[in-house]
Amino acid sequence: MSRPDERGVLVDLGQERPPLPAKARNLSPIVPRASIHGRALVAVVAIMTFLASMTTGAVLLVSASAAEWQSEVASEITIQVRPQSGRDIERDTAAVIEAMRAQAGIVEVKPFTKEESGKLLEPWLGTGLSMDDLPVPRMIIARVQPGTVLDLAALRARVTQVAPSASVDDHRAWIERMRSMTNATVFAGIGILALVIVATIISVSFATRGAMAANRPIVEVLHFVGAGDRYIANHFLRHFLRLGLEGGVIGGGVAMLLFGFSESIAGWFSGTPVGDQFAALLGTFSLRPSGYVVLAVQAVLIGAITAVASRQTLFATLNDVD
Repeated sequence: MSRPDERGVLVDLGQERPPLPAKARNLSPIVPRASIHGRALVAVVAIMTFLASMTTGAVLLVSASAAEWQSEVASEITIQVRPQSGRDIERDTAAVIEAMRAQAGIVEVKPFTKEESGKLLEPWLGTGLSMDDLPVPRMIIARVQPGTVLDLAALRARVTQVAPSASVDDHRAWIERMRSMTNATVFAGIGILALVIVATIISVSFATRGAMAANRPIVEVLHFVGAGDRYIANHFLRHFLRLGLEGGVIGGGVAMLLFGFSESIAGWFSGTPVGDQFAALLGTFSLRPSGYVVLAVQAVLIGAITAVASRQTLFATLNDVD
């Protein structure tokens, strides 16, 4: 091939071709980067990731609080000394206190006075009542040294020996109920996460089919000129992986910001009945650093699930083209 130069002389170019700029070689990708399907998918993935992150964060908060409750309750033993005819309750209480202080593994014994024991009944009986006419039992709280395993049967026998009307409670039944409630909360959270992932897969499948339908002529041309299914699918895979990660970062980021500011928000309601209930239930209402790592990994995982779901849908659609 020859072409005239500026002086009109033909110049032989041989096999050389003028290089094309990069933009001319690839004016547009196979899958449009900005489309209504893509924006809708980003919004759906962001919403799903936000809901999944809130569920996971709530489960982590409840689990951490329940573990603290169980550890706190398991470290205490409650002794109740009931009034009994023919016996002096004050003397029985003092005998139980001495017996508990002599017990190995007990680091602190705190007896409740008669007035303090009466205040424990105020939520049910109200104020202004004379406790002298009521058989109010005396309460004793004993704190166990961490890591110490007590022989509760021997301890109960020793306590009832000095005070026959006394009873020892290690809160084991309450701890078991708390553990059951925590497990139920975790299973409920896992169920919600499973539903969110299923809803995400369905949304991605519809978005992928919509993108395939919008670009079907291009896909068919590529397919019939010899482009393999893997080549076409990889373009869609990168497209939907980017959309999934974008939605995951948005949804997960908003959830992490919400948990980050939750402690400040809880401080606004401090001293109110609602705030006190939340503080008693969830403590400081703030995630640990490991919780934020879990939320970040979950956001990336949802983005990867988006890409994998689109890939499976693509191969099924390409089989129909065949």
